[in-house]
Amino acid sequence: MVEKHKRKSAERGRTGVYIGLGSNLGDRETTIRAALHDLERHGDIRVIRCSTLLETDPVGGPPGQPRYLNAVAELDTELSPRELLARMHEIERRHGRKRGVANGPRTLDLDLLLYHERVIDERDLTVPHPRMWERPFVMQPLEEICDARLLAEHRKMPHTEPVCPRPG
Repeated sequence: MVEKHKRKSAERGRTGVYIGLGSNLGDRETTIRAALHDLERHGDIRVIRCSTLLETDPVGGPPGQPRYLNAVAELDTELSPRELLARMHEIERRHGRKRGVANGPRTLDLDLLLYHERVIDERDLTVPHPRMWERPFVMQPLEEICDARLLAEHRKMPHTEPVCPRPG
């Protein structure tokens, strides 16, 4: 099934889907690794690659929060952006994520950064992620697994060009 899924995606010639992962409560590394595993659990998402983990200070939110571990992963999926977001929220809940305090501490934070060449501007879903360009804890790991020149071009141009074509 994975090979069929891989082949269908390659035939479409689509670029990847990129998500941000972060944690600043509990066993941060274990939680992020478990979330990556959980993404693949149903067989309709495949993690293509993941950046190294980056430890950073919290941005915004209440003072005195612990430091974050952050990463970015490239996915291949047939899920729609909304279906993927729902799956990500389900995984966050499974790992004890509680929403309430803006930019507050969390066991797991999953953000949909890029979804192929799509631009989505809805009340509860914005792609590309509206603050990703300003956040080194997103851009540094993203640039590790995606060509930075293409990211820069994507930021300046109308969102019609591919953002991080797959190698080969």
